[in-house]
Amino acid sequence: MSSLGPYSELILASTSPARRALMNGLGLQYRTVAPEVDERVPGELSPAQTVAMLAERKARAVAQRHPTALIIGSDQLVSLAGRALGKPPDAAAAATELKALRGRTHEICTGVCVVGSGYFVTEVDVARMTVHALTDGEVDAYVALGEWQGCAGGYRIEGRGQALFSRVDGDRAAIQGLPMQWVVRLLREAGVAFF
Repeated sequence: MSSLGPYSELILASTSPARRALMNGLGLQYRTVAPEVDERVPGELSPAQTVAMLAERKARAVAQRHPTALIIGSDQLVSLAGRALGKPPDAAAAATELKALRGRTHEICTGVCVVGSGYFVTEVDVARMTVHALTDGEVDAYVALGEWQGCAGGYRIEGRGQALFSRVDGDRAAIQGLPMQWVVRLLREAGVAFF
């Protein structure tokens, strides 16, 4: 039997299906709320600083509307040689991002922030991923699948996108959108009982 400690409910400040799937695995009662925040950040921030800021912004925005809840916010960026790649707006942009990544190693930075009355922590997970030296035809065929939609870097590792990578170093859950080892530790610190 799980317990949320002093909190009335647990809220994931995200509408991401991948994040929901990861949270479902914990077996906790929670709900999702769209954070509805401005995602613009100062240009001089590193990708890790950016995801930390946005994860906090999302969590705090939902916490303002639900002050007795415990809130999880998250954000993610792909970083290639220090340059952040966000979610491509269309198929052409997704192909351009994947072509830039092919044959190279990049980082995927995933920020998580847990906020509740008397509790606040932000952490960032960084994974390193190497993309095969894909041909233009392979990139175009992958993009045609549509998995790039809503995904930083133009790929989704949970699906056919896992065949894009020759090497993955890091937390697979974080790469999918939510660093679950951090999430579990932070929820435990905040007073959540899992068993």
